[in-house]
Amino acid sequence: MRFFVETYGCTMNQGEGQEMERKLDHMGHEVSCTAEEAEVVLVNTCTVIEATELKVLKRMRQLRNEGKVIVVTGCMASVQADEVLRKVPDALIIPPARYPDFETLIESRFGAVDARPAVPKIKGITAIVPISQGCLGSCSYCITRLARGSLVSRPPEQVLAQINEALGAGAKEIYLTCQDTGCYGYDLGTSFAELLRNVCRLEGEFRTRAGMMNPDSLKDIIGPLAEAFRNEKVYKFLHLPVQSGSDEALRRMKRAYTVGEFEDLVSRFRKIIPKLTLSTDVIAGFPGETEKEHVATLELLRRVKPNIVNVTRFSARPGTDALTMDDQVVSRLSKERSREMARLRFEIAKEINEQRVGEETYALVSEQGKGDSLICRDSSYTPIVIKERAILGELKELEVVGYAATHLFGRLV
Repeated sequence: MRFFVETYGCTMNQGEGQEMERKLDHMGHEVSCTAEEAEVVLVNTCTVIEATELKVLKRMRQLRNEGKVIVVTGCMASVQADEVLRKVPDALIIPPARYPDFETLIESRFGAVDARPAVPKIKGITAIVPISQGCLGSCSYCITRLARGSLVSRPPEQVLAQINEALGAGAKEIYLTCQDTGCYGYDLGTSFAELLRNVCRLEGEFRTRAGMMNPDSLKDIIGPLAEAFRNEKVYKFLHLPVQSGSDEALRRMKRAYTVGEFEDLVSRFRKIIPKLTLSTDVIAGFPGETEKEHVATLELLRRVKPNIVNVTRFSARPGTDALTMDDQVVSRLSKERSREMARLRFEIAKEINEQRVGEETYALVSEQGKGDSLICRDSSYTPIVIKERAILGELKELEVVGYAATHLFGRLV
């Protein structure tokens, strides 16, 4: 059969989609370059917000009308399987909990073909390596925890073996990803800091990016993790979602930390890693959010000055506590607040990036940009756009010659 894997959502989903491609190829199926060329389209779904859910359902109906056989994986396959089957009655549903049985389920539906040697799947020079399923949180707005369940960490030796395979296939960047990297290993008697140290011991010249972690998970491992970040193989990039600048809002969200604890973690990490790139997330219009709480979030961003702020308007998801909370914020107000946060985000980013003009740095040529440009990543994972010729995977010395809110401009030295 000719398959095409179409993935939506987070880095974790992207990595799992790559692994499904690898398994399909190993089973002897043909993996097509486009959905149009395929007989079967595997839709690897995301349902973190309603807009994404509706987009994915619309796409499934379109594919079915085009005569494609559909396999559905990802979070919707877990928490909205009934809704999927109403739209696409003949779809094969494989939720994340059944991923260990992926090959068996595919074979039972589409038959067996001659197997081929398994080849690691990487995109360009980047390999995405999921390190666990689920998390230890209980956030009142999160449908992902309902879809993925409680924490199940992959054994370290399995993760390291996958990374070694990817490095052997030409990877120069390794993304370690899951719902919360900070809680990795709690169920195995190990930690994310220990895993990162072991990754850095692998042979070869490569860079590793740590995925998102929650503040309450970071506080238990901050010392050893910050030390692990000092290794030259680790991007100085910390994705630490705060979600709100109000302790009361964090309580309603069931986030297990305070604003003060978040700020203390950032301060401690920056003392050890001065050139840290800090990425955080905030939610606009969470139920019960007052103007005072909104202002508190803006003030927090001004104090902490994250390099990156991912702004999301609250989206009530089925099965979550937040769906039925009182004082739902009207859409108009939620939109206004998200726009104000986004404006501030770009102001802060421009202020930070402007200070780097004239700096010389080494950066990894990591991906093709728009047109004839290339995107390089320095040790802080800052994207630097160049328009000169270079080879993906090369480490180049650059001079920063310009800036925008989302990236820098550079030239080869």
